[in-house]
Amino acid sequence: MGIKLGVNIDHTATVRQARKTDEPDPVWAAAIAELAGADIITVHLREDRRHINDRDVHLLKETVASPLNLEMSLNEEIVKIALKIKPDEATIVPERRQEVTTEGGLNVVGEAARVKDVVARLREAGIRVSLFIDAEEKQIRAAKDADAEAIELHTGKYATAKNEAKREAELEKLRQGAELAHSLGLEVHAGHGLTYRNVQPIITLPHLTELHIGHSIISRAVLAGLDQAVREMKALLK
Repeated sequence: MGIKLGVNIDHTATVRQARKTDEPDPVWAAAIAELAGADIITVHLREDRRHINDRDVHLLKETVASPLNLEMSLNEEIVKIALKIKPDEATIVPERRQEVTTEGGLNVVGEAARVKDVVARLREAGIRVSLFIDAEEKQIRAAKDADAEAIELHTGKYATAKNEAKREAELEKLRQGAELAHSLGLEVHAGHGLTYRNVQPIITLPHLTELHIGHSIISRAVLAGLDQAVREMKALLK
């Protein structure tokens, strides 16, 4: 079937929140992205609600035809919302109020008991669980121990590498992480900082089943339209 594209529509809501109005509506954006070929709709319900809000998540769950992937922290309020809405998948990510965007992978090793508890509660509710982590052996093994079904490899360091040698070194870490995860029975996803210019080496990662991309697609959509932006990214994944 090939690699599935999860389109993160958070930044349509960022534009909306800039004026505290009702447009552009991320629910409409999700519909357009699906019609253009998005396999998954991804949103991050942050604790500070800086873009996606509770209303968006409720409506998206009711309206999207493709799987809904909810990025979420371990915050108890957010966990309870996820258990109520029941997205198809929950991707647990780290979150700091001051950050512009997620700055690194979840420290599963350092929060093992808490992560395992949240994973168990989500899975009991029928929600598939992925952990957003760096491609480190200890974190990947901890994700397996936490009973997650998948990991999303953090590609940020690859995306921001300053030269080809550093980029290839980061890509090799991701390759090794993907191999280890697969050997442990974890499904392999990837995302963060991926663009039309740097995504193609990532799709060569072994056992990769999903990519989650947001900012670059929405940025392209501002100039070319969301339908075209999604179609162009889908074409690159082939």
